[in-house]
Amino acid sequence: MNAPMNQSVGNNPYIPMMAEIQCVEPLTERETLFRVLLPEPLNHRPGQFVMVGLPGIGECAISISSGPDSGRTLEMVIRKAGNVTGVLHQLKKRDFMGIRGPFGSGFDLNDFRLDKGNKDIVIIAGGLGLVPLRSLIIPIMDNKSDYGRVHLIIGSRTPKEALFRQQIQQWKQLPDCRITELVDDVDFQDWDGEVGLVTEPIHKLQLDEKNTQLVLCGPPVMYKFVLMEIKMNFNIPDEKIFVDLERRMRCGLGKCGHCQINHVYCCKDGPVFRYSRLNDLPEALG
Repeated sequence: MNAPMNQSVGNNPYIPMMAEIQCVEPLTERETLFRVLLPEPLNHRPGQFVMVGLPGIGECAISISSGPDSGRTLEMVIRKAGNVTGVLHQLKKRDFMGIRGPFGSGFDLNDFRLDKGNKDIVIIAGGLGLVPLRSLIIPIMDNKSDYGRVHLIIGSRTPKEALFRQQIQQWKQLPDCRITELVDDVDFQDWDGEVGLVTEPIHKLQLDEKNTQLVLCGPPVMYKFVLMEIKMNFNIPDEKIFVDLERRMRCGLGKCGHCQINHVYCCKDGPVFRYSRLNDLPEALG
């Protein structure tokens, strides 16, 4: 679970690499996929994040959404939500942005492999939670024979806010891959998935409980109810439950304190935590 060395310029985590934008693809009214070309590979782990910024404007923490074998290519989904992200949304192909990182703990893919006895992988993503978890899902799907059964539960508020629908359809064709897509409410768009909360399909899962790895990422309100449903229906050890907390990260280095939870810094100690580590930090999931 330890993070690799930060890969900013000269391994100096304070100096950003300048990355050229290769593709700008709007996904929803507020979310845009940016694909950039880095001067050198990022060498990130799934679940890590980068600091993205522009000189004279500022920077913000953005989840990595591409797999760890993406080389010099980096994919990020940026929501237009403030001054910095508003300016980033004005960028176009061949413009440049600054990238610092990667930061955070991330996932160790070895924890999920079939040869470790893991017969089931359950990944539950709510809203933008799919964005960082995509960096974990991609290597698993690309090397499916190395992993057991995969169960994805993906929730969005409405169909027009659902992300990566085309890629999800491709994942559904893979062996031993069961995907449930849900929305809270159906808007004007057609929807061929289910309507409801991400907690609703959980009791239907068929799992080898002692050989299951569970991953959660989504809005804070989601964690309490998903974990409650898991505990009611399954006996999965806490150390095999991973929680990805995307929480108020500002600097990536544990210096500003915005992401601090008691003695823990999400940007350094997380954002990926084993649930067993959060037992004495109930406010982390509040």
